[in-house]
Amino acid sequence: MADDPLINDPEGGLPRLARIMARLRDRETGCPWDIEQDFDSIAPYTIEEAYEVADAIARRDWDGLKGELGDLMFQSVYHAQMAEEAGLFTLDDVLRGIADKMVARHPHVFGDAVIDSAEAQTDAWETLKARERAARAQGGVLDDVPVGHAGLTRAVKLQKRAARVGFDWPEIGQVVAKIAEEAQELTEAAPEDRFEEYGDLLFVMANLARHLDIDPEAALRAANDKFTRRFRSIEAALAAQGRSPADSDLAEMDALWDAAKAAEKAARQG
Repeated sequence: MADDPLINDPEGGLPRLARIMARLRDRETGCPWDIEQDFDSIAPYTIEEAYEVADAIARRDWDGLKGELGDLMFQSVYHAQMAEEAGLFTLDDVLRGIADKMVARHPHVFGDAVIDSAEAQTDAWETLKARERAARAQGGVLDDVPVGHAGLTRAVKLQKRAARVGFDWPEIGQVVAKIAEEAQELTEAAPEDRFEEYGDLLFVMANLARHLDIDPEAALRAANDKFTRRFRSIEAALAAQGRSPADSDLAEMDALWDAAKAAEKAARQG
């Protein structure tokens, strides 16, 4: 198969990638690692690739984004190949399904419906999804919220779904009050209850993010980046003196942190 014209065609597009995947999974001549994989073992890589796409976008690394999108697309092809081997569905079924879904969920583009704002489109999208769930005879409001989402993302999706049927705080102040309540419960909890109470606090924090129209995962990633950036400033300042954080103390590092924070603020204002 080394001389397969499609595999060696740089313009082969998605069919070429699918052929490469099939070759990797060939039981006789494929890659031993790829042959051993299944849906469960590949799923974590799929999630990781999605995060790497988001990271490339956040860093405005457009050349890197091109590569990360390819990696993510390969994950879809990987799952489709395994599904075809199991007699479940094919890559063509996947592509047909997503194309049909996009046409059905955008009647204002591919039909006669009129939608004049992104907010109205979001409402219409959710209405169409609700009809699809009803057609599949799903009984519960939360039935098809994927369990594989990142925790904060899934929390927001669960809360949005519940809010659509009226189970929600109408005012942000009520959410903030609940955060204070959950924080108090956490500080007073017995050691064996801290895990649960901490989860409750995070869940309400996700609810606050939803009310503020903030993506909590994106906000946390930004906070992680900020912490990394400022801690590296501490390391650089100490290195200039021939020292490291291990040679410093909290008071000094805290002062260097404040200096890095002030420098960032001045740069933004400048």
